[in-house]
Amino acid sequence: MDIFTTEIIKDSLVALGDEMFNAMVRTSMSPIIYETTDFAVGATDAKGNLLAQGNGVTAFLATLDTAVQSTLEFYPNSGDLKPGDVIITNSPYHGGGTHLSDVVIILPIFYEGSLIAFTVNKAHWTEVGGAEPGSVSTRATEIFQEGLQFRFLKLYNEGVINDALVGIIEANVRLPESTLGDMHAGVAAARVGGKRIVEIIEKYGKDPVLYAMNDLLDYGERMTEAELLKLPQGVYEASSIVEEDGLGNGPFTIKVKVTIKDGKMIADYTGTDSQVMGPINCSYTGLITGARCLFKAVTNTEIPANGGCFRALEIICPMGTIISAQSPAPVSLYYEPLIAAIDVMWKALAPVMADRLPAGHQRSVGATFLSGLHPDTGDLFVMGEPLVGGWGASKDMDGDSGQFCCANGETFNIPTELFESRYGVQVTQYAFHNEDGGAGEYRGGKGVVLDYKITSDVAYLTYAASNTVARPWAMNGGEEGSNNYALILRHDGSQERHHMCTTVPVKKGEIVRLMTGTGGGYGNPKQRPAEKIQEDIKNGYITSAQALKFYGLEWV
Repeated sequence: MDIFTTEIIKDSLVALGDEMFNAMVRTSMSPIIYETTDFAVGATDAKGNLLAQGNGVTAFLATLDTAVQSTLEFYPNSGDLKPGDVIITNSPYHGGGTHLSDVVIILPIFYEGSLIAFTVNKAHWTEVGGAEPGSVSTRATEIFQEGLQFRFLKLYNEGVINDALVGIIEANVRLPESTLGDMHAGVAAARVGGKRIVEIIEKYGKDPVLYAMNDLLDYGERMTEAELLKLPQGVYEASSIVEEDGLGNGPFTIKVKVTIKDGKMIADYTGTDSQVMGPINCSYTGLITGARCLFKAVTNTEIPANGGCFRALEIICPMGTIISAQSPAPVSLYYEPLIAAIDVMWKALAPVMADRLPAGHQRSVGATFLSGLHPDTGDLFVMGEPLVGGWGASKDMDGDSGQFCCANGETFNIPTELFESRYGVQVTQYAFHNEDGGAGEYRGGKGVVLDYKITSDVAYLTYAASNTVARPWAMNGGEEGSNNYALILRHDGSQERHHMCTTVPVKKGEIVRLMTGTGGGYGNPKQRPAEKIQEDIKNGYITSAQALKFYGLEWV
């Protein structure tokens, strides 16, 4: 093979992920997809090895390829999959699964009768039915309460849509227009990628493209192994907690032992607590994607993610834990233990990789859902969005403020103008807060305070967070960060504090106040230069009292 042609083919395969990403943004109907970009797109080879993934949710890093691998298990025989087929799945307990709201669309790509590749789209649908609006609940006790399950069904069979399946979806979700719109957007994005793969083969030939696919995977493996050899070799351990399961049980411990040796990394989560009654469980697919996130962060982040990059990572965890839950455990809040699994691996490695990893961050999606009847139209609205918070400081700089957690990746908040017009709420405050936490020679990034004033007659709040009791961990003598929580400011002046709640009624004119954590600090606060402390006071990041309390600086 000509090395230059091979490189062009490889770059073309990587680029199709970006084209699929843009197609999804342009055609979807839900703000959580086209504004927040809570989705991921990519392509695999015929065996399900990840070739390319477009920007989007980092926590979907192990869900595209594993979804294809499970598809091949459900359709194992030659001829089971045909040109024009489109597979739909959201099963949490098989490859590609997280929770029921994250729906995977899989398109097998054929050329001259041979299966060549797959394109994949995984996106968060605002509604998949279930007991609660938004298909997320803090009080579910089994998966059947959380929505519709699609277990590797044919949405299209040889190009013909499965009208019966579409009818079931339409009849069982609260927002059928946007749900079906997002479904068709996922199919469109997958077809864009499939078209590009066929065009690449027609231009360069089937054998050169297959060769380039394998070379792309081998390149990812070689470069990642070289990075692993540069890392501190040894065994590193840490533990963390998830405070509660939504039903009042907890806390629950997550443990990890990370071994780096001979160009390999082993992440062993043995000792983690068993799966629980409430919906704070995460399936094994979620654990894989969490470990891959941290693995990618400490190796070569410049290499586009592909299956070869992860050949050097081994993940060990007994089945049936809070991060390897089995059916029929509820999993709608899977993202909180998933982030804890990333965070505990991060915490284990940070002391020996301070040049690559900062102190702990807010460690929560802080997913917030509001539903009700729109005051102008009377139509049902269901709002769902993640929250931004503070990242930890590192050995030579302050932490980033107002960023999404490590699992969210290339996501965005919904613009206020769109938010207020589409939903029955008004944003009355969105600012960095100055709660205690995160002091250090380099301070943690600031969390935010976000106020939603209800404009409909009544709205219903569903909210879930972790790091509500435990705080973002600090490094090298810094102070721990602050907590995540929600307040409801009632008409009578009372305040209700929530860490996990489902469909709590909030009346017109009352305020939902969301507080996100400040990241952990790095280094002794007494060593922070006075001019930086003074600048923090001027910017409202800390108060004069905090300057004296944590930094020993009296401000006049």
